[in-house]
Amino acid sequence: MSTIKRQLEPVPFTQVTFDDGFWAPRLERNRTVTIPHLYRQLEATGRISAFDLNFQRPVPAPIVLIFGDSDPAKWIEAASYSLATHPDPALDALVDSFADKIIHAQQPDGYLNTHFIVTQPEMRWRNLRDWHELYCAGHLIEGAVAHYQATGERKLLEALSRYADLIDATFGSEPDKTRGYCGHPEIELALVKLYHATQNPRYLKLATYFVDERGQQPNYFDQEAQARGDDPAKFWAKTYEYCQAHVPVREQKKIVGHAVRAVYLLSAVTDLAHENSDPTLRETSERLWNNLVTRRLYLTGGIGAAHNTEGFTQDYDLPDETAYAETCATIGLMLWNHRMLQFSGESKYADVLERALYNGFLSGVSLDGAHFFYENPLASAGHHHRQGWYTCPCCPPNIARTLASLGKFFYSTGANDLWVHLYGQGTAQMQLNGQEVSLRQVTKYPWEGDVRVEIGVASPQRFTLHLRVPEWCERWRVAVNGEHASRSVSSEQLAVNGGQLSVNDGYIHLTRDWQPGDAVEYNMAMPTQTVWANPAVRALQGRMALRRGPIVYCLEGVDNGEIMLDRIAIDPQQVANEFQVEHREDLLGGVSILRGKGKVVDESGWEDTLYRSQPSSSKSIDVTAIPYFAWDNRTSGEMRIWMRTRGT
Repeated sequence: MSTIKRQLEPVPFTQVTFDDGFWAPRLERNRTVTIPHLYRQLEATGRISAFDLNFQRPVPAPIVLIFGDSDPAKWIEAASYSLATHPDPALDALVDSFADKIIHAQQPDGYLNTHFIVTQPEMRWRNLRDWHELYCAGHLIEGAVAHYQATGERKLLEALSRYADLIDATFGSEPDKTRGYCGHPEIELALVKLYHATQNPRYLKLATYFVDERGQQPNYFDQEAQARGDDPAKFWAKTYEYCQAHVPVREQKKIVGHAVRAVYLLSAVTDLAHENSDPTLRETSERLWNNLVTRRLYLTGGIGAAHNTEGFTQDYDLPDETAYAETCATIGLMLWNHRMLQFSGESKYADVLERALYNGFLSGVSLDGAHFFYENPLASAGHHHRQGWYTCPCCPPNIARTLASLGKFFYSTGANDLWVHLYGQGTAQMQLNGQEVSLRQVTKYPWEGDVRVEIGVASPQRFTLHLRVPEWCERWRVAVNGEHASRSVSSEQLAVNGGQLSVNDGYIHLTRDWQPGDAVEYNMAMPTQTVWANPAVRALQGRMALRRGPIVYCLEGVDNGEIMLDRIAIDPQQVANEFQVEHREDLLGGVSILRGKGKVVDESGWEDTLYRSQPSSSKSIDVTAIPYFAWDNRTSGEMRIWMRTRGT
């Protein structure tokens, strides 16, 4: 069993800047386009004015939903993160005004949910299974913590602390409290954040209670349904696996149910494993992580195959065209893996984080920053498109808050260590052993695998620099101040320029007395690779995908003659030699595309014929593949990641 306490500490996003051609423009677009666009949509749909408490039901469509408070809460979190890195008086005033609106809506006892204050006050806390009260509270808490951290202003933090105090007085295992918990996990991880912001141990205790009580018998969801006159057997999902309440968390063997709920819960489980030094929670996280990544994870980092439950089905059920793969679920997966990564720096968690970040997450937002995917299928007949808003708009503000705090995923520090988990050109500032250290990456990642790492120290300082070797990287080279050391991944130590180099847990470890001006040249070989699915994934047999570096590629109709993409086959033996990489700054905001040869089924002779005794012939075709995250930004058409191989 690896360590229970986290040995790594993430470098805050406020200490990380990007000046590359990949992330920097996206973060600027998030700040200048996405965040304002979301506020306009929140205003237009009544989610902002709901906090004035003067609406009536029903309201004109699109309605302010029962969980509507969570959407502006995520917006205030995103806007606060933006203010923390880019001071903006106009945005600051808007955030401050909305914070006042939230505070004024709060009830004398601390309660804060616009739907139940205005429309159904008699139903407060009566349907935790379905009605998202504690979920909304969690997002409001996260927004308040972000607001406090960005502005130093405590008013919203104090208001949401009062709400948390009410929740703490209401729920718990004590005789005078209700033994309830939310059907949609979220408040658990939010309470851990609130604990860190306030140092109030009651919030950590309450988060622990919510995790420990979940799934205990008699099941609370049965009891509350009976109390309000409902038959528990009529629960639409048929099983409490849907909300991870079928058995206690520590007894769960597989990751099940609604995908967003699962990864939000496991993010909190991982937090509490550390905070409470709880080995059983750590073991639970590892067990469910292993089930996910070996049996239930899409190549893009998407999770959740089923539309009806927005969640998991069974092992190896990973259809491509009908994949649900909600953007929020991928974000939750990133948050969970980032937490797991901090325990001891095992690259497998950063590998999943990177896969999700560059594929299933980034596909969720258009290049213009104002259109979004809720679902992220791995194939499309041409009818799936991003939208500017949704009736349930959970994904757009979730994307915004993730991009606004992106830098937190890239670096960590340890007792005497500096960890580089992800690669992107920019600079990070951090404290190591009480001394200032800066690290600058110079790179064209993810299009190229060359990274120059420049170390900034005022005087010689001994520490270990950890550089991740991605799971897709089979060959690498590293040089310190021009002196090279090359090795496949192993645990052998090598001497390099006055220091020691070793490799384990998927990281290169460079220990030396670092001097002002030191630089590491790190080259990761980045060939085009073929990817195959486990034979148990029936929907993908006879198919392969293309990947280069962290980027998963797809075919899009506009690049391939509008031919039905499922008729195209590629010879996997020819990919390495025949597929060429071409970087196009004029295409899709600047991307590297793949060009090669394939075969396509010849339709000639099939006119007015449904069946015949001779098979179709095939003919050669030029094939172009683009990064999956960039699809559906041009002419409407088909898309496909998993392609037939020649002869299938």
